[in-house]
Amino acid sequence: MANSKTAAEAAIHGQIEETTAWKDFLALIKMGIVNSNFITTFTGMWLAFYFTGMSFLGNLDIVLLTMIGSSLIIAGSCAINNAFDRDIDILMERTKTRPTVTGKIQPGQAYAFGILLVVLGLIMLLMTTITSAVIGFIGVFTYAVLYTMWSKRHYTINTVIGSVSGAVPPLIGWTAVTGTIDTTAWVLFMIMFIWQIPHFLSLAIRKTEDYRKAGIPMLPVVYGFEVTKRQIIIWTACLLPLPFFLGGLGWPIVALGTLLNIGWLVIGLMGFKMKDVMKWSTLMFVYSLNYLTIFFVAMIIITLF
Repeated sequence: MANSKTAAEAAIHGQIEETTAWKDFLALIKMGIVNSNFITTFTGMWLAFYFTGMSFLGNLDIVLLTMIGSSLIIAGSCAINNAFDRDIDILMERTKTRPTVTGKIQPGQAYAFGILLVVLGLIMLLMTTITSAVIGFIGVFTYAVLYTMWSKRHYTINTVIGSVSGAVPPLIGWTAVTGTIDTTAWVLFMIMFIWQIPHFLSLAIRKTEDYRKAGIPMLPVVYGFEVTKRQIIIWTACLLPLPFFLGGLGWPIVALGTLLNIGWLVIGLMGFKMKDVMKWSTLMFVYSLNYLTIFFVAMIIITLF
């Protein structure tokens, strides 16, 4: 059991519920984040095989090392994040039942487990290419240190800084195969980097009061909804030219990416007319989830034919 103070605080809020050790483990490593990054890492790796002409089935060792290694460093980073943020997680509705808050997992255990996962993951990536391991380390450092331990609690730019770590999975996948980064890989990185900002700012609008209670300086908390809306529009518009750099995948991908970008921008502009900002931010958030899944899965499918 973790420190009694944390557990007692959670109990006061009536949030301690019966959970299995497996469920607590999945919550600790934020399995949803691990799964979403699994897709983007795989896409980067798959496209690297496609453009280099290397055999996917003939390099299953690289595939397994890359996918498992990247998943481990992401899971480890999330565990470290949970341990560090337990004091503010208890103040927010969506995070106050995490096992590091309720006391079901001790902070020391979470830190140790997170570091172990990161080390194991980096070793596995190092068995593919040095470049892949270096990029993986940059992702971990950005998320665990620059975002979690520094910018998240002090600056509204925390969303931008955190987006760097969320954008490296395609680069990890790509460099695990090639050892180098070319234009297509950088475009995947930029899509992921820019995508995260309107995605998380939309979530921040929906959870503004949660962030306010926790003292986290998210953009809508500090500058309000109108400024946040404008930032969302600007960042969404920055996605518009990127599909045109994916011409090597054929015009269907360019067209799909362009249509997805225009659709997102149109919904974004609707925010200046819709009176219900929460409904609008929910539309933006849901669209962003579908955007990423459709676009990245389509890149894989198109190369099969």
